[in-house]
Amino acid sequence: MARITCDFFSEALQCSTSMTVLLPQPNSQIGVSTKVKQKKHPTLYLLHGLSDDHTIWTRFTSVERYASAMGWAIVMPAAGRSFYTDMEHGYDFYKFVSEEVPTLAQSFFPLSDKREENFIAGLSMGGYGAFKVAMRNPEKFAAAASMSGSVDINERLPAFPRDFKYIFGVRPILGSEDDLYHLASRVGGKAPRLYQCCGTEDHNYEANIRFRDHAIQAGLDLTFSDGPGGHDWGYWDKHIENVLAFFEQQR
Repeated sequence: MARITCDFFSEALQCSTSMTVLLPQPNSQIGVSTKVKQKKHPTLYLLHGLSDDHTIWTRFTSVERYASAMGWAIVMPAAGRSFYTDMEHGYDFYKFVSEEVPTLAQSFFPLSDKREENFIAGLSMGGYGAFKVAMRNPEKFAAAASMSGSVDINERLPAFPRDFKYIFGVRPILGSEDDLYHLASRVGGKAPRLYQCCGTEDHNYEANIRFRDHAIQAGLDLTFSDGPGGHDWGYWDKHIENVLAFFEQQR
């Protein structure tokens, strides 16, 4: 695999930013000239959590090794503490992640633009972001995964009052395009397949159970996995491999 730090100017954010990209590396022989048709790789857009950045997945998990064995590309953008939302007092991070990052990444690198070869996943804040982007753009992604996700965003308000003041302002979350419950009820059978996992010792566990039940009742094709584990990298390192395996089955 090649690991690339891609620094670029974002029109959505109106500033320079970065993403980390893992790309399968073709076999080559030194001194042998061959013309090989460039392959477009299946791609996972992998989102970080609240206190992390675009480097975190390669620093704390073996995602590069897992992706290499499967021949997948991984795109990991930086999104600050945005909850992947077009902020009331800040930047348009939903537009950045859902529109600009895939468009630019596919123009910079040999990535497939086919729905059946595009996937999105994340942990905690990124799990919320992955489900939100996928359910609002069902034509772009074959499947999405949330690991220990903050799936009930309204419930998380007391934990992050300062962040939410800048992100959402005074606008209501319930029933909006930022509410996963609303999105699940609206998108129904058109939604990408969903994979949801959360450790039983995680502070988000009960919220994940409630969202699982709501999504299934709404008719979504959702696979749920729980078991021992907390809100930590030991759990996410293990389960990102399971997520990749799930996505590979959907191709």
